Amino acid sequence: MSTPCSQPRAEENLGLVHLCANRFRGRGVEYDDLYSAGCIGLMKAVNAFDTERGVRFSTYAVPVILGEIKRLFRDGGTVKVSRSMKELSMRVVRLRDELRMQNGTEPTVQQLSREMGVEENDIVQALCVSIPPVSLTDPEEGGEGQLDIPVPPPDTEIGDVLALRQIMQTLSEQDRLLLTMRYYQNKTQSQTAQALGMTQVQVSRREKKLLLAMREELLR
Repeated sequence: MSTPCSQPRAEENLGLVHLCANRFRGRGVEYDDLYSAGCIGLMKAVNAFDTERGVRFSTYAVPVILGEIKRLFRDGGTVKVSRSMKELSMRVVRLRDELRMQNGTEPTVQQLSREMGVEENDIVQALCVSIPPVSLTDPEEGGEGQLDIPVPPPDTEIGDVLALRQIMQTLSEQDRLLLTMRYYQNKTQSQTAQALGMTQVQVSRREKKLLLAMREELLR
């Protein structure tokens, strides 16, 4: 039986929006609009997600994000952003820049929410409106040509991300921590061993065993 998921945070799942939006590149709609529609879908998924169902948020969110992007094509290819959201976006960006200069660090969504007295979901949506997506075809320095960056097919990447997250959830807490420290926090085997109360040799052996098992699971 699956363990209930923790409540998802939109700002931590923006990568799913990019993955989904990339599926529709070159179909007559600007990538900015694809990304904005995907952000709307992400917010809907965050608000409607039921942690008690025991499914991963990414599994639930991808169809919702894709559905919102497809709606964009049905509605004529433009995302309608209200004036109030545009105004909130400008205020959020202005405050974010001020706090960044004062503190020397990027403010969190919670900080922005407290400072402005605005719900966190509204802050995230306002930030989505203000963030331009990264283009894979930026002009070169000389102003000619494009940067052709080879990337795997978006469908494949989405599937790999979902599969990896699902496999991670089947591991024990210690194994998840081990892989998180090694591959997400870039800690050495010695640092990981000290944090988990293991020896470096034990970490090395366990890491190799986990990676082999996960690789076999992904290739099924």
